[in-house]
Amino acid sequence: MPNARILLAAPILFALALATPAGAEERTVPQSRTEMQLSFAPLVKQVENSVVNVYAERVVERKSLFDGDPFFEEFFGQQMPNRTEKQSSLGSGVIVGTKGYVVTNNHVIEGASDIKVALADGREYESTVVLKDERVDLAVLKIKSDTEFAALPLGDSDAVQVGDLVLAIGNPFGVGQTVTSGIVSALARNQVRSGDFGFFIQTDAAINPGNSGGGLINMNGELIGINTAIFSRGGGSNGVGFAIPANLVKTFVASAENGSATFDRPYVGATFDPVTSEVAEALGLDKARGALVSRVQAGSPAEKAGMKPGEVVTAVNGIPVEHPDALGYRLTTVGIGGTARITVIDNGKEEDLTLSLDRAPETTPRDERLIEGRNPFAGAVVANLSPRVSEELRMPPSQAATGVVVTEVNRGSPAARIGLQPRDIIVELNGTAVSTTETLASLVGENPSFWRVEIERDGQRIRQFFR
Repeated sequence: MPNARILLAAPILFALALATPAGAEERTVPQSRTEMQLSFAPLVKQVENSVVNVYAERVVERKSLFDGDPFFEEFFGQQMPNRTEKQSSLGSGVIVGTKGYVVTNNHVIEGASDIKVALADGREYESTVVLKDERVDLAVLKIKSDTEFAALPLGDSDAVQVGDLVLAIGNPFGVGQTVTSGIVSALARNQVRSGDFGFFIQTDAAINPGNSGGGLINMNGELIGINTAIFSRGGGSNGVGFAIPANLVKTFVASAENGSATFDRPYVGATFDPVTSEVAEALGLDKARGALVSRVQAGSPAEKAGMKPGEVVTAVNGIPVEHPDALGYRLTTVGIGGTARITVIDNGKEEDLTLSLDRAPETTPRDERLIEGRNPFAGAVVANLSPRVSEELRMPPSQAATGVVVTEVNRGSPAARIGLQPRDIIVELNGTAVSTTETLASLVGENPSFWRVEIERDGQRIRQFFR
């Protein structure tokens, strides 16, 4: 749910010479009363049929008051089933393909069993999910129809400038398609919400609940962002909204149209920290911007490119990098299989590196298996660690080397009772290093009378003892 708005008036005729960045389209401010009375109506008519309402219905399980209580579970077992009920949610979406491809937010359709798309002219269609990703909060739907649809062209979000006029179109509060206007308030915003994606267009166009997944449109009738979040204390618009840039949407839609089951981000094999004012001063930088390389994994694309700890990444393909989230965004929009020109500063000297972008490799076969039997780990699903598994579990690159990681813990199992959690790395069991899932399965099969386990959780070692 994001978007922005501001009215800029210049009632007196002045020959304003506004500086325009090289290669950028020239902008002008209103020069007369007539120009200030121009209407957005022709633009709205041009794009309104491409913005849709998304209705998602999901089945929600209401847990019993005694659910998880070992006393009641032992004496009543399955005699106290949980109740289920249907819930509906409402959002917006944008048609981006004439064959009926619709992009929206993942949180609009998450967990839905039935999704319908309603057009501005009243037509309504069933749809299916082609691709979704929680981390970038995007989803692509496919309308179940052979009809040709009016698709909204995707603009270049890198050409957007602060102060540009924009329209936000969506279905706030379920009242029907609504258009609000505003300006682009800021670019490259991060720390907007939890997750590993932080690169948003900020706008002051009114965005409210139900606008999620709707379009942020420029004055050329192009989609430059998908409205996804707002800052609000009371649930309504305070003029601070955020949109996912269209260049990321392009990459995501292309992945969906190519039949990908998942949306893969390029594997770098390095960790990055923000450049604070203290860090910038210590490194002799003129401003606190960029991504500080804190760690580089052996054999990773970052190491092969020549990246070293202590360097600061300042640009990707000539486009400035404001913070680590911006770096991740830039590499993701380049896409899997591409190469990126990375500009780094090392000891005051600027250098360009060539980084090859590919999927995180599964260097060790994951050999995922469920631990069973009479042992504290029963009910845990474990896998061999690799950069690929680490990426899927959203673990930091520093934990992506080798070992055995917990991917899932069955509810109510012995593993759950001892506090085992997904992303826990089992380092040692009864004095023996656990290097593979096969090793772990063999060790728990010995069934000793005493268990001593060491796990790594969020970079910290934890030792536990069980009988």
